[in-house]
Amino acid sequence: MNHDHQHDHDHAPALTRRSFLQRSSSITLASAITVTTAGALLHSGEAWALEVSALQPQTMKTLILLARDIYPHDRIPDRFYAVAVKGHDAKAGKDAAHKALIEGGIAALDKAAGAKGYLGLGWEDERVKLLRKIEGTPFFQTVRSGLVVSLYNQPDVWPIFGYEGESYSKGGYIERGFNDIDWL
Repeated sequence: MNHDHQHDHDHAPALTRRSFLQRSSSITLASAITVTTAGALLHSGEAWALEVSALQPQTMKTLILLARDIYPHDRIPDRFYAVAVKGHDAKAGKDAAHKALIEGGIAALDKAAGAKGYLGLGWEDERVKLLRKIEGTPFFQTVRSGLVVSLYNQPDVWPIFGYEGESYSKGGYIERGFNDIDWL
């Protein structure tokens, strides 16, 4: 085998199935969510809408992608991420400091991302690099810590992970699958 000449494509990053799906899902999210003149977000692919009252609609759109990048789950539809970040809009309506934190955090993230902003970065890896740079900031920690509860506490998300919900009211786990563990 002759190794004397290299092809330009030998140094290009490999496009794996996962990286293709990650890129296409973020492009889909950025283009599928439309901001209406009334300030609502409409997702054409999943047929859902989200009213935005305190934050800028573009901020909410960016927060949805940011939430997906912080806790990426390919099988969770965007509507669950939208519900997870909706609390920031409600809190921003009551708390000017929270509104400034979220709006300022997204503005700084967009500035760091370049001309097309955070939503314009097509590769998840590019967005994650930006997030790693700000992970110690109050903005990032506020969004990340809120998602732990607001994303994973949605009962409609639980079946995606195979979680059946609490068992106390149904007799506890001893009677509901305790012995079903097949991986021990």
